Amino acid sequence: MPIAIQGFHDPVTGTVSYVAHDPATRQAAVIDPVLDFDLASGRTATRSADALLAHLQALGLTLQWILETHAHADHLSAAHHLQRQAGGLIAIGAHIREVQAAFGRLYNQPVQDDGFDRLLGDDERFRIGGIEATALLVPGHTPADMAYRIEDAVFVGDTLFMPDLGSARCDFPGGDAAQLYRSMHRLLALPPETRLFVCHDYPVGREARWQTTVAEQRAANIHVRGGVGEAEFVAMRRTRDATLGVPALMLPSLQVNIRAGQLPPAESNGVAYLRIPINAL
Repeated sequence: MPIAIQGFHDPVTGTVSYVAHDPATRQAAVIDPVLDFDLASGRTATRSADALLAHLQALGLTLQWILETHAHADHLSAAHHLQRQAGGLIAIGAHIREVQAAFGRLYNQPVQDDGFDRLLGDDERFRIGGIEATALLVPGHTPADMAYRIEDAVFVGDTLFMPDLGSARCDFPGGDAAQLYRSMHRLLALPPETRLFVCHDYPVGREARWQTTVAEQRAANIHVRGGVGEAEFVAMRRTRDATLGVPALMLPSLQVNIRAGQLPPAESNGVAYLRIPINAL
C-alpha cells in the first residue's frame, strides 16, 4: 500500500506539518511540527502539536520519526514535545552543524547536547515502517535544508513554495541563492508526476494549499518557469531579499530549533528564558 499523507496548516505561521505513515505497519513520520508561541506574552502552547498526536492516536499509528527539513526561523519546533509524548527519533540534515555554529556564536551559547538522534546525509536512505525514504540535500535557504522523498512524494521544506509564491529567501547565515537555484532544479528534474509537499503557504486571495507536482512547478513557478537562468534568479532573489525584514520569531525560534525543539532549562526561579541579542544583526 502507498504512503498515506495528511497535512496540517498553521495559519499563524503559514507552516504545514505532515504525518506520513505506512498503512501496512502503522509506522509514521511527522515532518516539521509546530510549537505554538505567542511572542507578546512569551507563552508556548501545544495546540498544533496536539492535532498531530490526535491524528496518530485516531489511526493507531506509532511515531517512528520526527523529521525536520531545516532549522526554521519562523516558528518553534515541537519535535521535543512530540518525542516526549509519543517517542520516535528526531532527525535533520547533517549540515545542521554549520547552522548551530553560526547561531551558537550569535547567542554566545555553543551548542552541545542538541537533542537530534540522527543526522542524515545526502541520498541517505531510511525506512518508515516498510517504506523506503531518501534524504536529499537541497541547500540555499540555509546550508542544512533537506527534502525527504518517500515513494512518489517529496517533502521539500523551504526549497520550493507553491507556484504562485515561488521560492524562499536566502539571506540567512549560510544562505546562497545560487545554491537554492540548483536545489530547486534538482527537485524539478524528478519525474513530472512527482508530488511535492511544501512547508509553508502564505495565500493571498485563495485558500491555503500545500501540494503541487513537479510538472506544475516547471510550468508555473513564478521564479523559475520559462527557462529562467541561474544569474537571473540570483539577481532577483538578492534584490527581493534586501527588502525583507527579519522574521518576527527568528530570534526566539532558532535558539530552540538548533536544539531539536528543546526549550532552555528553567533557572533557579523556575522560569526559562530565551536570549535576544541586542544590536547584533
